[in-house]
Amino acid sequence: MKIGALSTQTGVPIDTIRHYEREGLLPEAARSEGNYRIYEAVHVQRLSFIRHCRGLDMTLDEIRVLLHFKDAPSEDCAEVNALLDEHIGHVAHRIRELRTLEKQLRELRDTCRTTQDAEHCGILNELNKMAGQPSAQRVAPGHVHGAHTRQPAPRSGR
Repeated sequence: MKIGALSTQTGVPIDTIRHYEREGLLPEAARSEGNYRIYEAVHVQRLSFIRHCRGLDMTLDEIRVLLHFKDAPSEDCAEVNALLDEHIGHVAHRIRELRTLEKQLRELRDTCRTTQDAEHCGILNELNKMAGQPSAQRVAPGHVHGAHTRQPAPRSGR
């Protein structure tokens, strides 16, 4: 199948498929006489695996590690277990950050309980006041960025 059909079948946009190819997450596809990439069932399976991992908010480096072990089924999966434990820790940390963010937003919302002209809006005035403070005095925004770093798996024999 061509890349458009692969995209349709997996629900992964074409640009994302190409990105995964550049990142080395997808095996190189064969080429047709017209130089089109021709994808097979192995690409569908691997791309679906990657998509599912991304849905679990795993980074490409984490997925790369998982794919390494998926491609080497006789290796011990201790590193896979450690990776998932670490990822669970990141998720727990992000949940704490989101709770802090929610609290900050609720406190901000409490500064303007009635509708009024924007000049007297407690939310806008508080945001303006906070923006004017030196960054060291500002409360950490608690925004969750969704990415964390991990060392790629050792490349044994590859």
